[in-house]
Amino acid sequence: MSNVNVYKQRPEKAQAESPLFHAGLDELARKGKSSAGVILRERKLLGHLVIRGDAKDPAFAGGVHSALGLELPVALTLVASGDTSLQWLGPDEWLLIVPSGEEFATEQRLRKALEGQHISVVNVSGGQTVLELSGAHAREVLMKSTSYDVHPSNFPVGKAVGTNFAKSQLVIRHTGEDTWELLVRRSFADYIWLWLQDASAEFGLAVKA
Repeated sequence: MSNVNVYKQRPEKAQAESPLFHAGLDELARKGKSSAGVILRERKLLGHLVIRGDAKDPAFAGGVHSALGLELPVALTLVASGDTSLQWLGPDEWLLIVPSGEEFATEQRLRKALEGQHISVVNVSGGQTVLELSGAHAREVLMKSTSYDVHPSNFPVGKAVGTNFAKSQLVIRHTGEDTWELLVRRSFADYIWLWLQDASAEFGLAVKA
């Protein structure tokens, strides 16, 4: 694995813009109503890494734990420690989200811990963003938006599912009792933002910085 070309995608001097940079969410955050039933926050410019390997191989699972301090999650779940989360995407695929700026060092740490194994670590940070929905009516907005059953009995905290959302697709992550995350591809970000504004209108929508 030492011959793999790993480079820093976002150097300190480079100006990075989130997929919703043009929407002016920071400015909207100063105008939000505290009584809003739905709160939206873009968790922008986080580090996103897709990891592939053999979950049945103790060396792989052990290497991931050694590098991240997290156990590999099972199907349709995620595990988290602070601002770092690891989500199951498929039988041999996981999404790792780390704080902004930590993705390069994390990738290097993973590759060192998994050296000699048949694995893949790909930085996909620029291709997607995370929208956090919270508030008393966040689940109702999801019920309007997807055919997937988001009732607490079917979608407990810690579950994560890739599914349809309006006329697009994304990943829904239940991260807290009244808190959900939408993992959105960059090309769908505008559409999802417009959809959420409309779907939240009856409850009141506030943007959080």
